[in-house]
Amino acid sequence: MPKIIDHEKQKIEIAEATWDVIIEEGLQNASVRKIAKVAGISVGSLRHYFSTQSELLLFSMKLVSDRVKQRIAQRGYTNYSLEVLEEVLSQFLPFDEERRIEMEVWLIFNANALVDSKLKNLSTNVYDEMHQCIQNFVNGLIKLQYTKENLDMELEIHRLHALIDGMAMHHLLYPDKFNKEQMTNILTCHLRSICKNSRGNSR
Repeated sequence: MPKIIDHEKQKIEIAEATWDVIIEEGLQNASVRKIAKVAGISVGSLRHYFSTQSELLLFSMKLVSDRVKQRIAQRGYTNYSLEVLEEVLSQFLPFDEERRIEMEVWLIFNANALVDSKLKNLSTNVYDEMHQCIQNFVNGLIKLQYTKENLDMELEIHRLHALIDGMAMHHLLYPDKFNKEQMTNILTCHLRSICKNSRGNSR
């Protein structure tokens, strides 16, 4: 019997090989030949799944965003408590090796999105999705009256988004100086600073 190939799984494995090459050698050196070698397939087989390098890079970049969304969806959150918000936001931070790799690749992609319009469009879409996620949870906290009075919702959403992005970048650039414990403490401190107390701690 012919071997049954899971095409979606193969595409993901190629994308992960792309991440490895990008981290080791930079996006500018992520040739199809190098990626195929790391993935353990021929260039022809890779072309079967991705006809162009641009198509491969876009899929690889989108996979980072998809992994984050999958982790959040798998948690099955059912409320807008402060603790749930903190856990959701932690999915955007490099708290473990898997998330560190994702964030490092994402940072490299976004640096190149400044000069590549196709990457820029995807980067903008993912930024908007993350911003919407943060907005939904901040709105939930406000509606449940967990936040302090007269909170400037727009300001707090932008400030929280910038805080998450900034912490992720600081850790990737200076992991010995800015570690997981510091990220956790800063995130907890910030969220509690906008709330009356730690009400709504059920999940």
